[in-house]
Amino acid sequence: MHNKPSEKEQLANLAEKIKAWGSELGFQQVAIAEPDLNQASERLNKWLADGFQGSMQWMGEHGDKRYVVDKLVDHTVRVISVRMDYLADSNMVAVLKNDNKAYISRYALGRDYHKLIRKRLAALVSKIESEIPELQLSQRPFVDSAPVMEKPLAEQAGLGWIGKNTLLLNDKAGSWFFLGEIYTSLQLPTDHSEQVDRCGNCRACLKVCPTDAFPEPYVLDARKCISYLTIENKDAIPEALRPLMGNRVFGCDDCQIICPWNRFASKTKEDDFSPRHNLDDPDLVTLFNWQPQEFLDKTEGSPIRRIGHERWLRNLAVGLGNASASEDILHQLEARAEHPSALVREHVQWAINQQKLKLEQLK
Repeated sequence: MHNKPSEKEQLANLAEKIKAWGSELGFQQVAIAEPDLNQASERLNKWLADGFQGSMQWMGEHGDKRYVVDKLVDHTVRVISVRMDYLADSNMVAVLKNDNKAYISRYALGRDYHKLIRKRLAALVSKIESEIPELQLSQRPFVDSAPVMEKPLAEQAGLGWIGKNTLLLNDKAGSWFFLGEIYTSLQLPTDHSEQVDRCGNCRACLKVCPTDAFPEPYVLDARKCISYLTIENKDAIPEALRPLMGNRVFGCDDCQIICPWNRFASKTKEDDFSPRHNLDDPDLVTLFNWQPQEFLDKTEGSPIRRIGHERWLRNLAVGLGNASASEDILHQLEARAEHPSALVREHVQWAINQQKLKLEQLK
């Protein structure tokens, strides 16, 4: 007669199954941590006190729900962390070097990851619940969608270490991946595989940053970060930073492109992350000429859509102002000089002045 496995053995078996299911659902890694966010919360509160969050007021809201996990989801004792690779192309540097092209952060070229990963995590939650229907579980999946400190949690689970560029780096996969979490009341065995910080003396990411957004290693001043300026920021882009942005019109990947650990990054296996509408290699002028409805059509299901057509034009105007001298670009800008949005008009006018200055210098 077989002895019934102990509760500890059952949970260990379940943890192995969760990892296998996660792999079947397209996650490259699944790991389990017992969350301890004391240090992370101290760093967060100092960062907020320094004002580095810019206008992202939500970073300081929700009180301690961000780092006392069972205040966000009752009875949470473990966090299941997952990662999914998203890099689909390798022509980043060529696009950045061509100032008539628009550079779009590689995470945003295909389908919005929130929807895709949330659906997969929900499937994983269902599998766990159907495996032990007799237990009343408290579980909830997250994808960048609530006050969750995903990088410190992933670091504790062993998915990587937080690098000098404040991104999670993995010694076998670099940093071109998304993270997701499941908060659970299950006392699963944890993975004791924390990766040590292997940035060493390397400062490549700090040096390459176009706007010098790292006041010190491991600290990002969002107010200078091109990803913040082009995506989160709803106002005018500070004039002093505009020339430094080059052709980066939605996000920025420079600190990932330069990172030596990204030599180990794998291409994504997800077709949904493949570039749509030639967004991996588009011309600035083409994107600038999208009318509001075309913008909506071509960004359907994409993370780009959330900034709206107005901020899309604001960002592209800066890119066109930074492009090489061109009569055609000047005409395209002048055609939008009377745009109904004051935000667009301001950036278009700045770009017109930049182009006129460059054309003058050619004479």
